[in-house]
Amino acid sequence: MIRRLILSYVALVAVALAAFTVPVAFTLTAQLRGDTEESVRREATTMALLLGDGDAPARQALARMAGAYADETPGTVEGVAADGRGAMEPLPPPAHPGDPAFEGALRHGRTTVDWGSRLVWGPELVVTVPVYARRDAPEEHATVRAGERAAPAERIVGAVRVRYATADLSDRLWRIWGFRAILAVGVLAVAAGLGAIVARLLTKPLRQLNDMASRFGDGDLTARSPVTGPQETQTLARTLNQGAERLDTLVASQRIFVADASHQLRTPLTALRLSLDNIADGVDDEFVREDVDQATAEVVRMSRLVSGLLVLARAEAKVSAPEPLALRELVEERLKVWRPAADERGVTIVLTGEADDLPRVLAGPGNLDQVLDNVLSNALEVSPDRGTITVRIATGGPEEVVLEVLDQGPGMSAAEQARAFDRFWRGQGLTGRSGSGLGLAIVRQLVTDDGGGVALRDAPGGGLCVRIVLRTGAEGPRWISPRPGAPRSGG
Repeated sequence: MIRRLILSYVALVAVALAAFTVPVAFTLTAQLRGDTEESVRREATTMALLLGDGDAPARQALARMAGAYADETPGTVEGVAADGRGAMEPLPPPAHPGDPAFEGALRHGRTTVDWGSRLVWGPELVVTVPVYARRDAPEEHATVRAGERAAPAERIVGAVRVRYATADLSDRLWRIWGFRAILAVGVLAVAAGLGAIVARLLTKPLRQLNDMASRFGDGDLTARSPVTGPQETQTLARTLNQGAERLDTLVASQRIFVADASHQLRTPLTALRLSLDNIADGVDDEFVREDVDQATAEVVRMSRLVSGLLVLARAEAKVSAPEPLALRELVEERLKVWRPAADERGVTIVLTGEADDLPRVLAGPGNLDQVLDNVLSNALEVSPDRGTITVRIATGGPEEVVLEVLDQGPGMSAAEQARAFDRFWRGQGLTGRSGSGLGLAIVRQLVTDDGGGVALRDAPGGGLCVRIVLRTGAEGPRWISPRPGAPRSGG
C-alpha cells in the first residue's frame, strides 16, 4: 500500500510538472526560433539595401559588414547577380546559384526562409532576399517581404543569401530542455521522498492494526491496537479491541470450564474404577469377574477419552503464544520417559538426524510434549515385539524443521491415512482396539496451532511414518500444508 501511495503521489507531481514545464519549453523553443529568424532576415535585408545602392561607400560598408558578420556570428553571406550566374561584388558567389530560392528572389522578388528540416531545424538556416536597384529613397522599400512585387520604379539586380549555422541554437535548445528535465527529475525525487514520509504516516495506523492482528493470531490475546489516525481507522481499532476483549473473556471462561470438567469428570471415573477393582477382588465367580473386567476396561477407555477431549479443548482454545524451543533436547527427554515401556516389549527406540546447529522451533508450552507422547504411544502400540521405532530430526527448509516417527507396524492404506486425523476414528493399523480415536486429532490441532503441519506416509520397508513439520523462530505465523503426495486430513 505504501508503494502504491508513493507511486500515485509521484505520478500526480509528474503530471503537474509536464503540464507546466513542457508548454514553457515549447514556447521558449518557438521564441528562440522566431528571434533567430528575425535577426538573420534583418541582416540579409540590410545587406541587400547596401548592395542595391550601387555606390562605392555602400559597397565598402557592405564588405566590412559581411566580414564582421562572418567573424562574429556562425553565418556566411553570398550574392548573385540578376542573370543568376555572375557574382555581386564584394560578396562571394554561391556554390549552386541556380537553386529555387535564388530563382524566386530574382524572378519574383520573393524572400525565402529555409530551416532545413520540419522538426525544429536542420544544420543551418538559409535566408534569401532580392536586391533592388533604386534611383531614390531606397530606404522606403527596406521592409519588402516574401511574395511582394517591386514597385515600377525598382528593378531586381541580384539576390543576397545568408547561411546561419544552427549548432549554437541546438546547444541552447538542449540547455532549455535539459535544465527542465533535470529539474523535473529532482522534483520527482523530492516528491518520492516526501511521498514515502506521507505514506508511512498515513499507513501507520494500519500497520499498528496489522501488528495487533498478527500478535492476536499468534496466540497473544492481550494484544491491543492504539486508537490513532483518521476517524475510520480509529473506529476499526476500537472494534478490534472490543472483539479482542470479548474473545479474551470467552477463552478465560473456557479455561475455567476445562479445569472444572477435568476435576468433575475424572473424579467419579476414578472412584468407579476403584469400586470395580474392589468388586473384582471379592468375587469368585468367573462369569462375574469377566463382566467386571469388561466394565473396568470400558472405564479405562472412558478415562482416556475424557483426557483426550480435555487436551483437545485446551488445544483449540489456543491460550498461549508459541515460544522458541530446543527440539532435540525435548525429544531426548521424552524418549527417556518412553524407553522403559518399550524395553518391556523388546522394542528399540532410535534417535537419528542432525545434532548440531539445529534451529529452535516455535511451539506453545507443553504442545510438543503432548504431540510426542501421542505419536510415540501409537507407534509403540502397533510395533511388533523386538521391533524398532525410529525418530528422525532434520532441517526441511530455511524456516522449518522436520520431525519423523517411523514404526514397523502393519501400516495404513491410503484411505485410512486420509481419515486418520478425524476425531474418534480408530484404525487397527495405528491405534489398535483400545485407542480413543483422538490421538492424531490432538496432534494435528497442536501442530497447526503452532504454525506447522503434519502428514502420514508409508515408511520405507513397511510401517507408518508420521511426518511433523515445525516452523523455526521466524516472525509471524506460517500455516504449512501437507507435502505433495501426502493426504489431506479431515475433521
